[in-house]
Amino acid sequence: MRLGITEYIDCAHFLPGHPKCGQVHGHTYRVDVTIEGEHNRGMVVDFNDLKQSTREVLARYDHRHWNDVLEFPSVENICELLSRELRERISFPMVIRVWEGNGKWAEM
Repeated sequence: MRLGITEYIDCAHFLPGHPKCGQVHGHTYRVDVTIEGEHNRGMVVDFNDLKQSTREVLARYDHRHWNDVLEFPSVENICELLSRELRERISFPMVIRVWEGNGKWAEM
């Protein structure tokens, strides 16, 4: 069974050398976390536990500048970073999708 949550963070960034995105600008990032597992006694995991783990990771980056953390903060690299950190905290097989504004996303 699959189970998911959605959280949001706001961050600034720029992409060095990019003709349009080379200037500092910001996005609201939507982060979808989908886990998979068997439900024991009716639940795969408590939503509160999943949200808590996700919020702890995202709190490090909310209202911050991605370039302080990543050399080239594309949505692909942001997704990879968040995926690595979430997998350290959440023990289920999962898919992470990071939306950079509306209609643009990366998934791992």
